[in-house]
Amino acid sequence: MDHFFIQNKHLVGVLLGIALGIISRLLMLRTDYRQYPTYPHGRIIHISLGVIAAALGAVAVPALFNKDYTAITFLTLAAQQFRDVRKMERETLTKIDDLELVSRGSTYIEGIAMVFEGRNYLVIMTALLTSLFAVLINVWAGIAAGCLALLLVEKLKSGKSVSHIARVEKAAVRVDGPDLYVDDIYIMNVGLKANQEIIAERGMGFVLTPHNANGKVTLSNLGQRQAILYDLATILGVYRDSGEPMLIPLSKLDMKDGRLAVFSLPQEADENKGRQVIMRVPILESAVRMPTEASVNRKGAGENG
Repeated sequence: MDHFFIQNKHLVGVLLGIALGIISRLLMLRTDYRQYPTYPHGRIIHISLGVIAAALGAVAVPALFNKDYTAITFLTLAAQQFRDVRKMERETLTKIDDLELVSRGSTYIEGIAMVFEGRNYLVIMTALLTSLFAVLINVWAGIAAGCLALLLVEKLKSGKSVSHIARVEKAAVRVDGPDLYVDDIYIMNVGLKANQEIIAERGMGFVLTPHNANGKVTLSNLGQRQAILYDLATILGVYRDSGEPMLIPLSKLDMKDGRLAVFSLPQEADENKGRQVIMRVPILESAVRMPTEASVNRKGAGENG
């Protein structure tokens, strides 16, 4: 067996790289509460792209050993292909978003599209490292390198959540005449008596208190706030239909201290579950702001930014 591995080390390296690359893509592919990617066809598309990415990464190493440097140009073609994947995801989700009772928002959509592009590059990295060590040393070194790459993939496949930047607390929903408040933060004016009664009966509120200036600026981003509302509506449902603007979930800032009030009308009125949902909402990369990294603000950074 060892003789076979030595005689066919390039072939073994390529096959091992493809196998570990596909495994890394499967680890990063999950259809969750957002039902995206769709099952089964959306998943088939992304698995197929993962196979292509794994093959490109694995084949690049033998090409370099054989001094076939023109083969590396296929990696640039792959990068273009994966950028097109990002564009395709963006366009698809934007069209779907128009039909949602509570929309994702363009920032959330861009974040999802960016993730799908980036994960294909992680597949290439896994396949390339596995193939490289299998060819340079032996098959066991390739497996070890592939397993380390899988650990890195597992770490990089998800980022921070709202719980890292803010404290989430349940808050009372109060209707004072036509004015709607969550705790002491004004949300909106509700004119119709029927809507006031629905809100008083079914309304659920939360207040997010940022840990520092970084969290305060990130939570003020409209895209991040829309992501919170979308996740709440997706998991707990939303008590509204089209053409009812007064019953749409909303979020408003307290301009004095940067707290964010979240108002929702869920189908499942479970405040504990709603709090857990908000805490697990992902921080969108394009919404992150870090003013404490500026030279004039370094002292306020802390550990929660």
